[in-house]
Amino acid sequence: MTTAAEIMHPGAEWIPATETLDRAAQLMRRLDVGALPISDADERMCGILTDRDIVVGCVAEGRDPSRVTAGDMARGTPRWIEASADVSQVLEEMQSHRIRRLPVVENKRLVGMISEADLAHHLTDDQIATFVENVYAHS
Repeated sequence: MTTAAEIMHPGAEWIPATETLDRAAQLMRRLDVGALPISDADERMCGILTDRDIVVGCVAEGRDPSRVTAGDMARGTPRWIEASADVSQVLEEMQSHRIRRLPVVENKRLVGMISEADLAHHLTDDQIATFVENVYAHS
């Protein structure tokens, strides 16, 4: 059984909900990632911020990324998976919610992220084709 921990990209970091988007972009650049889980004051996930959110939801609307916070961009119900979860559970979670990145937690702590690239390295061609069809077909 392949687990979420075995396919995830380790070392993911939170961005506090109170942090500004310009700082979030700097952290994304430093970590070479396109998404950051957003944490509230109690270190509970309250969303995920993507580079696309910053560009489309802030900059393209003429808003100042030094005045908009990660929390301002948090929408919807955050999704995550336990590190011990089987890869089939990872796929089900990502496909059923049509998400492209999934935070991985262990003992209620963020330990990694699973992205499409991580899936591509660990799944069969048929599994990847099914994932792409389910996540992108109705986008």
